[in-house]
Amino acid sequence: MKYRLRAFALHLLGSTCLLSLAVGGLYFGWYRWPGWYLTEVTKVLALVVLVDLVLGPTLTFLVAAPKKLRRVLARDIAIIVTVQLAALVYGWVTLWQGRPLYYTFSVDRLEIVQASDLKPDEIAQAQRANPALAPHWYSRPRWIYAPLPDDPEEAAKIVNGAVFGGDDIIDMPRYFKPWTAGLGQLRSKLQTVAEVKGLNKVERQRMQARMASRGLIPGQRNAMVMWGDIRRVLVIFDPETLNIRATFKIA
Repeated sequence: MKYRLRAFALHLLGSTCLLSLAVGGLYFGWYRWPGWYLTEVTKVLALVVLVDLVLGPTLTFLVAAPKKLRRVLARDIAIIVTVQLAALVYGWVTLWQGRPLYYTFSVDRLEIVQASDLKPDEIAQAQRANPALAPHWYSRPRWIYAPLPDDPEEAAKIVNGAVFGGDDIIDMPRYFKPWTAGLGQLRSKLQTVAEVKGLNKVERQRMQARMASRGLIPGQRNAMVMWGDIRRVLVIFDPETLNIRATFKIA
């Protein structure tokens, strides 16, 4: 039993270190709050953890018989490690492709933009027309302003396309502008929590209570919802400086 437990502990330690390096780098580089929550990648992470930290070491515990020939034991553990590495690579690639690149303000809403949302041709156009705000493989999340173009025909084309499932302006980084360029528009769109659309009565009460507990004023026009694919957060701004004061889970 001691032999099996030692093999289990060593395998668990190695798997934990490798998983921490792989996922930790992505978390601290791209997925810090609210990115991790809005992208809803916990299902992918749960699968990787299940295979790498539960199934792998457990199988090693089962196959690590003291009387087993070393070459047979090495073969068995190699198979287990191969499956673990495949799961880790799958999880890492999935997280990389879905990493947050932008937190955007456009028209009257905040939305997250992930790497998987941007088409290669849009990225190429942005790198030519708007290199300062274009995405690159090393780009980390940035807060940006995504206004519709000044040309009415081009703006209408984008809006109509988005209505029928095409790309929206937040998927076109060639039009992006610095965050500070949109602060005037942002200020005019902030609402009190009681006015924010998309919140039910219970959610409003919960948000107001959480704001009050943080010393924030629910009656001020300082709130706007940020949307992910499914999940939402409530972003609270300082009414004067428009610095972000807090970000709350709505669900």
